Amino acid sequence: MQELLIAVARGLVENKDAVQVTVDPAREDGAVVYHLTVAEEDMGRVIGKQGRIAKAIRVVMRAAAVRQNEKAVVEIG
Repeated sequence: MQELLIAVARGLVENKDAVQVTVDPAREDGAVVYHLTVAEEDMGRVIGKQGRIAKAIRVVMRAAAVRQNEKAVVEIG
C-alpha cells in the first residue's frame, strides 16, 4: 500500500526525491493512516483544483485497501 501511494505521488510531482510516506499503526477502528509529504512547491500538484486530485488519491487507496480487507486513510501535508 505504501509503495502504491509513493508511485502515485511521484507521478504527479516535479521533485520526486521529496516524496515521503509514513505509516501509523492501525487505529482502534482498524484504519491505517498514511501521511504523504511532498515538497512545498509540489503541494498544489498533489492537491489539485478544489482538492480533486487529493480526493482521487484517497479513493484509489481506499479501493486498494478493500482488496486487502483493510481500511486506509490518507493525510496530505
